[in-house]
Amino acid sequence: MLRRVIIAASLLLAVLVAGTVGYQVLEGWGLLDSLYMTVITIATVGYREVAPLSDAGRIFTIGLIFAGVGGIAYSFGTIIEFMFEGHLRTLLEGRRMHKRISELSDHHIVVGIGRVGSVVARSFADEGVTFVVIDSCEECRQAAEEAGWLFVHGDATDEAVLKEAGVERAKGLVTAVDTDADNLFVALTARSLNPSIYIVARSSSVVSEAKILRSGADRVLTPNVIGGRRMADMVLHPVVSDYLDVVTHGDEIEFRLDSVTVGTASPLIGKSIREAQIRDRTGAYILAVRSPSGVLNANPPAETIFAAGDELVVLGTRAQLATLGSHL
Repeated sequence: MLRRVIIAASLLLAVLVAGTVGYQVLEGWGLLDSLYMTVITIATVGYREVAPLSDAGRIFTIGLIFAGVGGIAYSFGTIIEFMFEGHLRTLLEGRRMHKRISELSDHHIVVGIGRVGSVVARSFADEGVTFVVIDSCEECRQAAEEAGWLFVHGDATDEAVLKEAGVERAKGLVTAVDTDADNLFVALTARSLNPSIYIVARSSSVVSEAKILRSGADRVLTPNVIGGRRMADMVLHPVVSDYLDVVTHGDEIEFRLDSVTVGTASPLIGKSIREAQIRDRTGAYILAVRSPSGVLNANPPAETIFAAGDELVVLGTRAQLATLGSHL
């Protein structure tokens, strides 16, 4: 588009130069008179001629009028299009985005795509998770568009903005804005709009964690605390740390950690881990079992009996986890 604007401006300048030179050559006028005559001719303002024109001058003027009117129409049309095209495109893209978001359900929402939120969004994208990003900064909107993420431009503390992102139909929400007060308010508002949504909130200090939890968040994480603990683990237990990094975030091997739920009609109900033979049948490992009451058994023995609603923390390849899912 910018190239078209440059061409249009060059065309208009060329008409002015050609007209000025033409009158100088044909009528013998000075630079100012020739330029003035060119301007009033292509502008069609109807002013009187600078001096009587010769026949050659009249023919030249006729051609200049056609060239000038066409050049002006093209130039101004291109410039106006350049000025307003971006706004129109943004409006149309916003409507398309709103329609796509309105059709979502069981998706996730990321509030704030700064240093923490952008990592969350990229992780969701890598996992193929459907999500919507909310942020109020224009640069974030542009970054989200370039990444191909669904985006709502606005303040997430506004209930209407959360509704626009489909919070009432969403499965999970991560609020990672800079201030604890905003994260608390987002968690509180999201919980009131969707009592079943799973909310993870960022906190800048340990002191704020309890308050944000009371506001409705299911989990509250403090990045500097987590980062400090991870650094300590890397120094004290480097092999274990490397293994966990590869399993949870690495691309070197296919294994991944995930969680699955034992359904009410699952054939596993009433069976022990040994009887279910999940390792032999699927290849996946059961690392932990959390009961519906929230009790977590981090190293379940083979005699552990499965019950409806149990959540299993499992390790395996994508294919193995898919096979396990079919057994539930």
